Amino acid sequence: MKKLLKNKYAFTGLLIVAFYSGAFGQELKKINESIFKVGEQLDYKMKYGIFTAAEATIKVEASDKKFGDQPAFHLVAEGKTAGSFDLFYKVRNRYESYVDQNTLMPYFYTENRREGKYRHTDNVTFDQKNKKVTANKGSYTYKGEAFDFVSAYYFARAIDVSKLKQGDTFDLQYFLEDSFHNMQITYVGTETVECSLGKFNCLKFSPAIIPGRIFRKNSKLYLWVTNDKNRIPIKAHVEVLIGSVSMELKSATGLKYPLNPIKD
Repeated sequence: MKKLLKNKYAFTGLLIVAFYSGAFGQELKKINESIFKVGEQLDYKMKYGIFTAAEATIKVEASDKKFGDQPAFHLVAEGKTAGSFDLFYKVRNRYESYVDQNTLMPYFYTENRREGKYRHTDNVTFDQKNKKVTANKGSYTYKGEAFDFVSAYYFARAIDVSKLKQGDTFDLQYFLEDSFHNMQITYVGTETVECSLGKFNCLKFSPAIIPGRIFRKNSKLYLWVTNDKNRIPIKAHVEVLIGSVSMELKSATGLKYPLNPIKD
């Protein structure tokens, strides 16, 4: 159980696995109009089998920092263990990103992770012009587009996926834990999915995972995102060596567009 909670995909990674942005294998373009606004807040619960293991919140705030003359969003993601899981292995993680309101590219990222006895903090500055990030442990260069843990999620929601075909794949590049990571995501198709807020028409994606101590050899990670102007992840599911882990949206407030569940 402890290994499960410590695994990125099983906890914080499962929430932000909406990352279908970054260095794409095919050319995808961002929608011109922003699909979220200051005040938006999404709350999720993560379950291990039938038990609630963790809770997470992601929200958009007005920026309290200045980056030249460009307006910025302050994006915040917080995750924590819940119930008996909190007694067994306490997690308190907070991730923050400041992004350009027009391009959604990150200026600055900070994280504060408390996972059991493990502690990790980092402050990361993005130099988009020179393709370089500066973190606590040094500077790193990259090619293409790069994001942090949080900005990747919000940029992904603004991608124009209208030309995607079933089976298309693309890659994500993001900076986390003093290095760049890549993840390949497959577009599976459309599907109707139900959560506590109702039934929704969704886009279905399958990010690649690595089998090992946590996942089965044939495990698949699936993510469902509302097929509307909001592009909100409402559900994720993955099988692990013993049982399964799922993530579900439990509340959504301050949305730019109405959330319209399917009426029976």
